[in-house]
Amino acid sequence: MTSPATSAPASAVLVLEDGSRYRGRPYGATGRTLGEAVFATGMSGYQETLSDPSYAGQIVVMTAPHIGITGMNDDDLESSRLWVSGFVVRDPARRVSNFRAQRSLDDDLEDARIVGISGVDTRAVTRRIRDAGAMRAGIFSGADAELDADEQLAVVRSGASMAGANLSAEVSTVGGYVLPAEGERLGALAVLDLGVKTSTLRYLAQRGFEVHVLPQDATLDRVLAIDPVAAFYSNGPGDPGASEHQVDLLQGILRSDLPFFGICFGNQLLGRALGFGTYKLPFGHRGINQPVLDKETGRVEITSQNHGFAVDAPIDGVLDSPAGFGRVEVSHYSLNDRVVQGLKALDIPAFSVQFHPESAAGPHDSAYLFDRFRDLVLARRAGVRDTGDPDLPPTTGSGGDRAGAGGPDGARPAAAHLAPAPGPGTEPDGGTEVL
Repeated sequence: MTSPATSAPASAVLVLEDGSRYRGRPYGATGRTLGEAVFATGMSGYQETLSDPSYAGQIVVMTAPHIGITGMNDDDLESSRLWVSGFVVRDPARRVSNFRAQRSLDDDLEDARIVGISGVDTRAVTRRIRDAGAMRAGIFSGADAELDADEQLAVVRSGASMAGANLSAEVSTVGGYVLPAEGERLGALAVLDLGVKTSTLRYLAQRGFEVHVLPQDATLDRVLAIDPVAAFYSNGPGDPGASEHQVDLLQGILRSDLPFFGICFGNQLLGRALGFGTYKLPFGHRGINQPVLDKETGRVEITSQNHGFAVDAPIDGVLDSPAGFGRVEVSHYSLNDRVVQGLKALDIPAFSVQFHPESAAGPHDSAYLFDRFRDLVLARRAGVRDTGDPDLPPTTGSGGDRAGAGGPDGARPAAAHLAPAPGPGTEPDGGTEVL
């Protein structure tokens, strides 16, 4: 299978592990790269996609045909570097045309040594992935494009599979850092960095949390040492079934009665911590136009997603946590394929969603979830517990303040701009390094 022939001799080729081949032109750096081929359906937001650590190890195929017209800038980066293993586009912009652009997409890809390919029929590639599922792939350009087809295919098939991959250490901060709260301080929030994005940290700081970003191998003692009012698990790449340390840590956090919120990879890890399984989706959900139903409100939200694994749980009824954490329900599910998109524990203060509520590139339908998290923390401080039954009022218990927590009046802090969050092993401007 090949893309439509071009007038110039092909000097780059995308090879899928099933033997499909798509010829095109080099885009970005030249050479060879391997990864899992996936497609992203957003018509905008390619800069946020490229700099999202959740895409580590993946060759991203953009389904929108025209990419690069708005160029690249420093403000929209979701981390300190570009993370994709490869980039596939149909029609790259010949020139940048946007007042915010500081450089071209092609320049950034080349500087980051990301091998890409253009001039490819991305619709054909997308249909192939939809039919056969996400699979290993390689992009070969320059001298590597001249390798024998059988040799290129053998290289692709020798690549690592995403199933069983633990990539948290590759994308996480090394030492940790702190971002100050904006407005009135609610308390310290322990954020486990599994590939966290700039906009996520910004949203949390704007809600009054003093954000302590911890490395992926943090222990429960380290989490509790900051005297947190709550804990948060970020998005990230890899197979949740290969993240036993993070699951064990989360179970310790839940037993400590700390309010918890997880997004994307954090949703899958909450599912495993509660005792449910996870599984690999055929081709995943990636893009900024994924419809999700909030079961509690009946509202349909258009969400930003990037995941290839999902929680294995029934979407109807109240479930018992196999790990002994009480009652659980699926709070959200996908309207495309009924995949679990959110979990809510009814007897402990924990919930999660599979999508990205911060969605820097849009849409912003789900940004309210950060307020819901803040409200949960305030309610726990006041000793109010959700009964899990919409027909019964919340109950009050002994609750009380956690030591070291502030005492806000519940007003949401005014939003303010934060500088982009740092990448792994770096410290943000205005932040304090955690030693």
